Amino acid sequence: MLWTLLRSRRLVGHKFRRQVPIGSYIVDVLCPAANLIIELDGSQHAENDYDVVRDDWLRAQGYRVLRIWNSELTSSRNGALEVIWAALEVQGQ
Repeated sequence: MLWTLLRSRRLVGHKFRRQVPIGSYIVDVLCPAANLIIELDGSQHAENDYDVVRDDWLRAQGYRVLRIWNSELTSSRNGALEVIWAALEVQGQ
């Protein structure tokens, strides 16, 4: 569902790529121009030590990591898009 909302520059003209390898990791969605990684997560990621290490490494490489819960996307698609758009706007300032 998230990819359908972001693909083909559908969100404010930003280009997104999905399933992008960065180092030894594969990120769900990347906006290269904004160095923004979007991870769509289920409950298995709550308080996951692996994700903390992974996010720290990605941030050290200059990326920002935004995590959106599956339940957030399904219950409030517009709310999830607003969070992504806000993260993109922060980069543009």
